[in-house]
Amino acid sequence: MMRTRPLKVALLGCGVVGSEVARIMTTHADDLAARIGAPVELAGVAVRRPDKVREGIPAELITTDATALVKRGDLDVVVEVIGGIEPARTLITTAFEHGASVVSANKALLAQDGAALYAAAEEHDKDLYYEAAVAGAIPLIRPLRESLAGDKVNRVLGIVNGTTNFILDKMDSTGAGYQEALDEATALGYAEADPTADVEGFDAAAKAAILAGIAFHTRVRLDDVHREGMTEVTAADFASAKEMGCTIKLLAICERAADGASVTARVHPAMIPLSHPLASVRGAYNAVFVESDAAGQLMFYGPGAGGSPTASAVLGDLVAVCRNRLSGARGPGESAYAALPVSPMGDVVTRYHISLDVADKPGVLAQVATVFAEHGVSIDTVRQQGKDGEASLVVVTHRASDAALGGTVEALRKLDTVRGVASIMRVEGE
Repeated sequence: MMRTRPLKVALLGCGVVGSEVARIMTTHADDLAARIGAPVELAGVAVRRPDKVREGIPAELITTDATALVKRGDLDVVVEVIGGIEPARTLITTAFEHGASVVSANKALLAQDGAALYAAAEEHDKDLYYEAAVAGAIPLIRPLRESLAGDKVNRVLGIVNGTTNFILDKMDSTGAGYQEALDEATALGYAEADPTADVEGFDAAAKAAILAGIAFHTRVRLDDVHREGMTEVTAADFASAKEMGCTIKLLAICERAADGASVTARVHPAMIPLSHPLASVRGAYNAVFVESDAAGQLMFYGPGAGGSPTASAVLGDLVAVCRNRLSGARGPGESAYAALPVSPMGDVVTRYHISLDVADKPGVLAQVATVFAEHGVSIDTVRQQGKDGEASLVVVTHRASDAALGGTVEALRKLDTVRGVASIMRVEGE
């Protein structure tokens, strides 16, 4: 039977995502009520600019006092889509204190203070859901923390930022340089005026921290994630990748160590074989590849950002939280029982593609090979091209630790015959 008293929902933020959440709540009100078992009522909307016209939202619901809104005491759910650390953190904890569960899309806050938010939710017996914080509309958080709760996840490998994937895809398909591809992404609205959070990997690193924490039942903070941006990727790197049957993606990689005793989380550009499912992810789409003991290999794919896709994830969480309110239940809280240590980047083992500018004379290859051998890094293939006293040397290694590779590169830079290290790219997904 349908409960007649509506569940009251407050919305913090009414930008691209928030306005779409409000629209769907209004236009799909009957369907949402049927799925939940009670009507859902938009009880207030906190904004910074109250004079802006917001179609479909009654003016009396608009307020600039977000604190007063979450303190009302009659709210069932607070939806937070303002982003950032403060005031979002204080507003969320205040909402818990005054009886509301929370749905959030705030990846930065969850990556930095997820444990504290979970603790506040548990203290007040409330839900914290955040499907929209990672990969937009793609169902990913719930499968990891519910559908795969009985399995052992060993690796999560994914493209979790649409802006960077668009830029790299454009460089790959057209031969464009980084700046040219970025300019096109900006013109089309895929990149912000200041794209730093995307192209330097900060956005993806926050998502990697969240994914690693859920996948490995371990607290992983943003500071635990190794991060490298993609601004140094060149057309020459793509040419080398194609010669290897690869392309280049900015990847978020969360792995359990082979002995199961630790985990790593990292974000950086990497070459992946064209045969890997992630290689075919084009444009601004996201995709995440999950490897587990029982389920094997799973791939989640779809639009990773934008008003409607993100709002879809928010509304999915809203339905789940409202159902919990009606039944008197709570959804899953933090699962950090494993408490595995997060290993440094130096412990990561993978393959590498190194491009060197060297003198074009006899004995150079032997000197370079000796340096690799002295640092315990085994060479798989070498390709050399020379002209007019200058040469390029491309070395692809077997699997080695990042620390060993770092020592190798440092020693190579000291050789008189090595004019420079043009690029270093990890090779993943093999």
